[in-house]
Amino acid sequence: MTIYELKGAIARVIQGEVSDEPATLAKLSRDTSLLTRTPSLVAYPKSAEDVAAIVKVVRQAHHDDEKIVIAARAAGTDMSGGPLTTGVVVSFTEHMNHMGEVGSDYAITEPGVLYRDFERATLEKGLILPSYPASREIAALGGIVSNNSGGERTLKYGKTEKYVEELDVVLSDGSEATFKALSPAELEEKKQLQTLEGAVYREMDAIVTENAALIEEHRPKVSKNSAGYALWSVRDKATGAFNLAKLICGSQGTLALWTRAKLALVKPQEHRAMLVIFLSDLTILPEIVTRVLKERPESFESYDDHTFTLAVKLLPQLLSQMGFARAAKLGIDFIPEAAMVATGGVPKLILMAEFAEDTIEEADRRALAARDALAGLDVQTKIEKDEKESEKYWIVRRESFNLLRKNVHGLHTAPFIDDFVVPPACYPEFLPQLYALLAEYEANMIYTVAGHIGDGNIHIIPLMDLTKEENRQIIFDLAPKVYELVIKMGGTTTGEHNDGIIRTPYLPMLFGPEMIALFERTKQVFDPQNILNPGKKVGGTFDDIKRDLIKTL
Repeated sequence: MTIYELKGAIARVIQGEVSDEPATLAKLSRDTSLLTRTPSLVAYPKSAEDVAAIVKVVRQAHHDDEKIVIAARAAGTDMSGGPLTTGVVVSFTEHMNHMGEVGSDYAITEPGVLYRDFERATLEKGLILPSYPASREIAALGGIVSNNSGGERTLKYGKTEKYVEELDVVLSDGSEATFKALSPAELEEKKQLQTLEGAVYREMDAIVTENAALIEEHRPKVSKNSAGYALWSVRDKATGAFNLAKLICGSQGTLALWTRAKLALVKPQEHRAMLVIFLSDLTILPEIVTRVLKERPESFESYDDHTFTLAVKLLPQLLSQMGFARAAKLGIDFIPEAAMVATGGVPKLILMAEFAEDTIEEADRRALAARDALAGLDVQTKIEKDEKESEKYWIVRRESFNLLRKNVHGLHTAPFIDDFVVPPACYPEFLPQLYALLAEYEANMIYTVAGHIGDGNIHIIPLMDLTKEENRQIIFDLAPKVYELVIKMGGTTTGEHNDGIIRTPYLPMLFGPEMIALFERTKQVFDPQNILNPGKKVGGTFDDIKRDLIKTL
């Protein structure tokens, strides 16, 4: 079947559109990773029925030895190459972008809904999905669920998987199913189905039951993880409920394509105060984290001296994107930070612990208590008693990636070690070794180190000239060194951004051969023809990265 014939076959069975326009395919060949794959077609479904029809056509073409594959895509903000494919892109943002009911503690959504629109609707009921990522203004729910995203509020509220209650999905044979929590009796009923859905339930029950000890042994023991398939989340240990929606969350469209989600919501506390900590002695970092966490901050973030210095240097560009009054105020607020840079008095880390409560008085009390808990540690602190005063710190933390991407000309953002997690207790041993590794390559890249310091999730975004072969080679030299260190410390290779093309080859290093075999078996159960986003989670290679790595800006 030629691409022209495939386009016609899909167009005949869906209400949406199909395109092979070169400009469209070029646009969808990129996400925010350092990779590129040009698709053959893009389909814009209008319904779950359209998605099912697309999958059936692709499955038949694949069966006819054409090896056509399929990948779901929402807003394209993924940093791992997750939605990139040479096959058919199923793009959800054009039509499947509708909110359903917003209830007293949940919301119904399609995958193409942008998070900013989702939150606008939920806030009308005073509710939010608290696992939103830093890219909240441009990300869509499709990627948030498929990557098991998290962000600054994850410390208190947990990641997206905690809020996924139900998912309507299209399976790899084009059949539709709803995954939700099942009692043992309901699970047995599902296992009797003589369909792919029934086979999935039978096989997955066997996998998680027969290998429970192995799965628990290899489950990453850090606060957040998006690596591998979340086999440890399928059966709730407290209730015994069996929920495959927890497995689909974070699977990057490799097991099924979700078309409707029921997501739990929370009522946020409205008032915030921030304790800012300026740290020059990294050896006391674990003690600081331990003491501050006892006061239960909603978020506990950080950025390093590289980020701090770069933000001050690029401050005019940053402020130019804001209104005059706001920019003027922020410019004045940044005067002390500019003086720090000018005099060389930049701390190694800036820590931001934000406390949320129903009243500003209680939020302030909690921030003061956290400051008092640091007595005797000889650290400089500052309390910002409302969100307007703390805005400048959040701007630097949230915008460090965009600052680099937009304002350092001739270099390209290269997220390849951007999202690992380590236990906070290891900071004094881990951070000096990490910085020593990065220092080996400072002649070839600019980088910032920021992250969720309260739960050990660290983001490193280098900028590099990827037109040079020696710089591209750094990606393959530095990443294994960093991940070896992370794993030695008891960490995981990705806390939020997921595996995609860039990290799938490192999964054997993290999990070992027995767990990789379970991941491969899981993929085979759901997708025996390997048509759903192949090469992510299982089967990805370093040659894939080398082939798809961008070489020009």
